Amino acid sequence: MFTSTLTPVAMALPTAAAVAKVELDQGRLITFAVIGIAVLVALITWAKIHPFVALLVSALVIGIGAGYGATATVTSFADSFGKTMASVGILVGLGAMFGKLLADSGGADRIVETLVAHSSKRSLPWTMALVGALIGLPMFFEVGVVLLIPVILLVAKRAELPLMRVAIPTLAGLSAMHGLVPPHPGPLAALANFENGNLGLTLMFGVLVAIPTVIVSGPLFATLAARWVPVAVPASMTALIGQSGQGGQSGQGGGASSDGFGDDDAPAAAVPKSRPSFAAAVVCVLLPVVLMLANAIYEIANPAPAGGDEVAPSWFGALLGFVGTPTVALAIALVVAMVVLGRGGKMPWSKVNDSAAGGLPAIAGIILIVGAGGGLKGVLVDTGIGDVIATFVEGSAIPITLLAWVVAVIVRVATGSATVSIVTTAGILAPAAAGLGGAEVALLVLAIGAGSVFLSHVNDAGFWLVKEYMGVTVGQNFKTWSLMECILSVTALVFVLIVGIFV
Repeated sequence: MFTSTLTPVAMALPTAAAVAKVELDQGRLITFAVIGIAVLVALITWAKIHPFVALLVSALVIGIGAGYGATATVTSFADSFGKTMASVGILVGLGAMFGKLLADSGGADRIVETLVAHSSKRSLPWTMALVGALIGLPMFFEVGVVLLIPVILLVAKRAELPLMRVAIPTLAGLSAMHGLVPPHPGPLAALANFENGNLGLTLMFGVLVAIPTVIVSGPLFATLAARWVPVAVPASMTALIGQSGQGGQSGQGGGASSDGFGDDDAPAAAVPKSRPSFAAAVVCVLLPVVLMLANAIYEIANPAPAGGDEVAPSWFGALLGFVGTPTVALAIALVVAMVVLGRGGKMPWSKVNDSAAGGLPAIAGIILIVGAGGGLKGVLVDTGIGDVIATFVEGSAIPITLLAWVVAVIVRVATGSATVSIVTTAGILAPAAAGLGGAEVALLVLAIGAGSVFLSHVNDAGFWLVKEYMGVTVGQNFKTWSLMECILSVTALVFVLIVGIFV
C-alpha cells in the first residue's frame, strides 16, 4: 500500500512481514524467549528501569537473539504498539478524565458518604466493599487507594471497629475491579491481544466473577484479618482524617457529616463544599457499564444467523451497537459527567475542563506500558514463539485459563506490576487463543487479570502505600493486604473455571 513512497534504501530493508516468513530454529526461539522475559524481570526489579523501557529492551533481546533481525524486530514492535494504542489508548484516556472529574466534583465523596451513612455497624464491612467496587469502576487502583484511605480511617474510628474490618473489604472491592472489570487498563490491554475479544462479554463475566470474589476476599476474610492483626486507626493518621473524626459525631452513621477525604482540616462545623447528589453520581458511574452490558446482552439474545448473508440489525440493535461501543459509551459518560457532576459540584465550565484534562498526565506512563506490552506481543507472534507456545498448549492437558493464571502469577510476583503481568501474559498466549470464541476469550482475560493481582509484596508500590497508610508492620501487611490479594486471585480463578463449565 505504501510501497510507492519508500526510498530504494528503505525498500531494500527487510520488513517484519518478510522476515516473519523465515522459519527460525525452535530451540533458539524458546531459549531467547526465556532470556527476554528474564531480562524484563531483571530490568524492572533489579535495575529499577521503567517498565516501558524494559518491555522495549526485552522485545529487542527476543527478536534479535532469535534471529528475526533488528529492523524486523523494531518494525514488528512499532506496528503492534500502534495497534494496541488504537484499541486501548482512547479508552484509558477517557476513563482517566472521568475518574478525575468524579473526584474533583465531589461525586466520589457523595457516593461514599451516602452509603456509609445508611449502614449499621454490622453491615459496614459489606458497605465498604460496595464502596470500593463502585469507586473502583472508573478509577485506577492507586487513585482509588489515595481517595478512600481517609474514608477507611474515618469510618473505622467513628464506628469503633478494628481497622482491618473496614480496610480489607474496601481494598478488595478496588482490587477486584482493577484486575477483572473493563475499562481498567489491564483487562483492556489483554483484550487488545486477542482476535475474538469482546469487551461487552468480558465486562459481563467480569462483574459476575467479581461479586463473589469480593465477598470472599473482602468482608469474609476481613473477620480473620482483624483477629490476626487487631490494630486501630494509627495516631499518625489523625491529621489525615481531620478534626471531624473526633468527638460529638460518632453517632452520625459513620461519617455522614464529613466529606471524609482528608481535605477537611477545618473544624467539623465547617460547611462542606457543594457536591452532586448521590443519584447523579451513581448514574454517571454506571452509565458506561449499562450501555456496554446492554449491547452485549442484545448480541447474545440476537445472534447472527449461521451461514448465508448477514442480516442488517434493527434500528434499536444498530443504536445499541453504536452507544454500546466502548469508546462511544465512555465518551457519552464523560460528556454527561461534565454536565451533571460539574453542575452538582457548582464548578465553572473552565474548571470542569481543567479537571477532566488533569486526569491525563497521570496515565501517560500506563498507556506507554500497555502499548509496549502490545509491541512485545507482536515480536513474540511474528518470530513464531507464540506458535510454539500454542502448540504446547494444544498438546497439553492444562486448561488454557489455568495456564494463563499461572503465567500471570509468575510475572506479577517477579515484577510487582499487575499491568506488566497482564500485557506480558496476554502477549505470550495470544496465538494459543486464536481459535477461541468471544466467551472463551473473555474468561481467558479474567484468568489473566486474576493472576495479575496475586501476592502483592515488597516489589509492589501498592504494598508500601497500604502499609504506610495503615500504620502496620511489614509482617502485618503480609498477613492482611498481601494475603487478601492471594485469596482474591485464587477465588477469582475458581469462579472463572466454574463459569467456563457453562460457557
